[in-house]
Amino acid sequence: MAKTLDRDIEAFQAGFGGTVLTPGDENYEDARSVWNGAIDRRPAVIALCSSAEEVASAIRFARERNLEIAVRGGGHNYSGNAVCDAGLMIHLGRMNSVAVDPARRLVVCGGGATWAEVDAATQEHGLAVPGGFISHTGIGGLTLGGGIGWLTKLAGLSCDNLVGVEVVTADSRILHASANEHPELFWAVRGGGGNFGVVTSFEFALHDVGPMVNLGLFFWGLDVGTEALRLSGAFLPTLPADATGFIGVGLSAPPAPFVPEQYHFRPGHALLVVGFGSPESHAEIVAPIRAGLPPLFELVTPIPYVALQQMFNESAAWGTLGYEKALYLDELSDGVLSVIAEHAPKKSSPLSFCPTFLMAGAYTQVADHDTAFGGSRSAGFVFNIGAAAPTPELYEADRAWVRAFWEAMRPHASGSGGYVNFQADADQDRVRASYGADKYARLSRIKAEYDPENIFHLNANIVPANT
Repeated sequence: MAKTLDRDIEAFQAGFGGTVLTPGDENYEDARSVWNGAIDRRPAVIALCSSAEEVASAIRFARERNLEIAVRGGGHNYSGNAVCDAGLMIHLGRMNSVAVDPARRLVVCGGGATWAEVDAATQEHGLAVPGGFISHTGIGGLTLGGGIGWLTKLAGLSCDNLVGVEVVTADSRILHASANEHPELFWAVRGGGGNFGVVTSFEFALHDVGPMVNLGLFFWGLDVGTEALRLSGAFLPTLPADATGFIGVGLSAPPAPFVPEQYHFRPGHALLVVGFGSPESHAEIVAPIRAGLPPLFELVTPIPYVALQQMFNESAAWGTLGYEKALYLDELSDGVLSVIAEHAPKKSSPLSFCPTFLMAGAYTQVADHDTAFGGSRSAGFVFNIGAAAPTPELYEADRAWVRAFWEAMRPHASGSGGYVNFQADADQDRVRASYGADKYARLSRIKAEYDPENIFHLNANIVPANT
């Protein structure tokens, strides 16, 4: 069987325009690697694609040989869906072009581009697309599942800003989907994940952002943790339209120059406030924070937007062992704060913490049914419990910590679903709960049209209708 597959791969490579790698090839180990160091899988073949036609050819080859298909954009997914054992990995890393049209305020990006590449190109024109919080994340997985970031309040999710996509479907068709072409497919890829094909090109609307923005970072120790979180939870919804915020629950203070040495690696809670107006208006915005509860340390400064996007990169370096679970919270209630007070101090790795995202503004101005995004468009918070560890021992300890923390928080959440991009082990019950019955049923019907055999199942999977 192995010799037959070897011959098939040789034949595939002879007619394939891209590069084909198999175990033992010089670049195979690098190509199969993904961000999460806890994932160690070995595809039988990796297709390094440079065009939609090459992606179509790779899909055709995998289906003819009954090989499982994994699709790798940036490779940053916690569950490691970008890589499979003994199957075929479609690697989009070479498809990382970014073409900006500042006059039309649009950008067209290859499916393998990262947010760092998109930010660098768009910021040359003082423009940006809502992206994530880690700049080496790929645009594909983040956008297809929704896309939460610093600009969510200002301009919505990444998927809200999609104008069109190029998709290679399970039967190797190359389609363009937009509001006017294959509109049901276009609806589905805006939040429904990689269930419907390989997206090889994204076209986004752009917004005026940067090149400089304003950052305010305030840090409190766990000894006043409940008071700090109560202040933060009450403060963030009062921010003006041109400012947003983020809470780092259980964050360990970094050994950065602005942090007094005695606080390096000290666990606590951080409130970050980003303003897109003037430094003077930002100073007025953050002044009440100090008056409410003096922090252990702070940093208030103008910062390039690209630096803001890279701010948490070091806490999520390539090869970090990672695991996460998340829930939606309507508010940081007393019950929520009680659970945090009990569980936040129990983490083991200094890299583990709970990124807590304010969902407001433009995010709430999109109707629930307008996109396939798996979450309510009501104002609230996404509470992500993230384990990030440099060693297997710390990883095992904090994976257990995440699970216990999540179970304790469930009674205070808005249902049992969650943001699908923050589900390291998304089972069918949680996927269905995340989308809700009506939205899941619609996604399932669309899945049945474009991928009836569920070829693309390495994701927060939508099962095709009637299967």
